[in-house]
Amino acid sequence: MTHRALGTTGLQVFPITFGGNVFGWTLDEAASFRILDALAGRGMNFIDTADAYSRWVPGNQGGESETIIGNWFKRTGKRNSVILATKVGKPALGNPGGLSAAYIEKAVEGSLRRLQTDYIDLYQAHDDDADTPLEESLAAFDKLVRAGKVRAIGASNYTAARFQQALDVSQANGLAAYATLQPEYNLVERQAFETELAPVALKNRIAVINYYALASGFLSGKYRTAADLEGKARGGRVASYLNERGLRILAALDEVAAQYRSTPAAVALAWLLHQPAVTAPIASATSEAQLDSLEAAAHLALGQEALDLLTRASAY
Repeated sequence: MTHRALGTTGLQVFPITFGGNVFGWTLDEAASFRILDALAGRGMNFIDTADAYSRWVPGNQGGESETIIGNWFKRTGKRNSVILATKVGKPALGNPGGLSAAYIEKAVEGSLRRLQTDYIDLYQAHDDDADTPLEESLAAFDKLVRAGKVRAIGASNYTAARFQQALDVSQANGLAAYATLQPEYNLVERQAFETELAPVALKNRIAVINYYALASGFLSGKYRTAADLEGKARGGRVASYLNERGLRILAALDEVAAQYRSTPAAVALAWLLHQPAVTAPIASATSEAQLDSLEAAAHLALGQEALDLLTRASAY
């Protein structure tokens, strides 16, 4: 599969976005460098991170993922071969977060410094901020675009109504508009996106780069019993999927993977890539073997029978 247009941004991206939340969490810097080298070698050019990654790790405060990526840029000189997305808005580095103009202006400078770059390809609002007028936040993002520090802007975790409202505010005021949307969407979690957000994205030509594309690893098939979750970093979240519907989805993934001589993870991502609103699902890997499945997904053309099987198995 060739690279895809990232909505109306003019950027061309690999169809799978690599989730940089693992950098500084389940991967230390040396292991992160190995994965980043492998990504570059495979032409997987789209990396998503955030200033808040990986604040949840004991001893971390946020900024660790950006710092590792920045150090890799410095070591390899590959900044210009990567489409880099990061985010602002969640509490990080001792700051309360939010999307006030003052905070966005402060936070972007910290991200640029940690990433060791003078521009961010896609700068995203990590969360909606109901306490700050959309006009203020969007004017701040617009200022960054005009200054050349940011090439495009996007949003994550917005409701359909607020996202449409933000688009309307940008249009009414001549401001840079959100060109991407980052919601939760996968074979397990379908309803909220498909019924509410997808129509807004399609109507406005928004590029969707959905997170938890593999449902925290559940759709890779490696978690099938409660015992499989013991001691795992994402075990608590995955436990809720170990039910009749979840196991039915895994069975369908196994069947399609066997038919196409692929893996459940690649099939789950390929199903997403066949959905009309999706541009580049976000998935992570901590080994080159896992990276193989991500790369394979971009080249896996599922037939209608396989797509229908997966859609039926995951019906809500």
